[in-house]
Amino acid sequence: MDRKVKNTPSAVQLIVFDWDGTLMDSETQIVHALQASIGDLALEARSIDECRNIIGLGLQEAVDALYPGQDKAFTRRFVERYRHYWFSQAQHSDLFPGSRETLSLLREAGFVLAVATGKGRIGLDKVLADTGLEDLFSATRCSDETQSKPHPQMLHEILRETRIEARHALMVGDTEYDLKMANEAGVGPVAVNYGVHARERLLRHHPLVCLDNITELVDWLAEQQLLDPGCIEQEQPLAS
Repeated sequence: MDRKVKNTPSAVQLIVFDWDGTLMDSETQIVHALQASIGDLALEARSIDECRNIIGLGLQEAVDALYPGQDKAFTRRFVERYRHYWFSQAQHSDLFPGSRETLSLLREAGFVLAVATGKGRIGLDKVLADTGLEDLFSATRCSDETQSKPHPQMLHEILRETRIEARHALMVGDTEYDLKMANEAGVGPVAVNYGVHARERLLRHHPLVCLDNITELVDWLAEQQLLDPGCIEQEQPLAS
């Protein structure tokens, strides 16, 4: 855990999580759907790293990043193929170890939890139902109903819905898009370095802390006196 703590929120009430690469280990599934779509449409190939790099953006923005200058019809065809492959994959992604336990502990400790994701609404609702986590989150926002990350609209809407001020909120994510969005919205940025973007790339955006495992969030909150240490003793999330 890298502790780059500056101006840590004094009374955190809301914790917003990215989904892919932060709570769920879905990188392989996303890259497969992207590359299968590219093959179907007979497009110039894109590497695994190029596909990984756009995870976190909204789907339309991701297509624009992979194939700049294309028209709306091209984007529409690509999105259609991608959704076909994503939804038809038999092997669904798993939550990262400790994600479920960490979320449950934080909710029981009184934090309001939310999701801000580059997924579309249909995709997010599916994984929430599949994992049984939907009841833990008080608000969710997706890229097909707001502007894509790193624009702060998702966080602005979540803050309005929960009636919590930005200075009392954290945004937890694995990409620079998450951290840029948090900084733009005035929300405390928290990085996790086990997802898509490397630690060095994340640290450029001055996160309050850079976590090696989602379970470290609980320990960090306790260290910052934002969580009762008794909660940790009662139900310590598993890291493996």
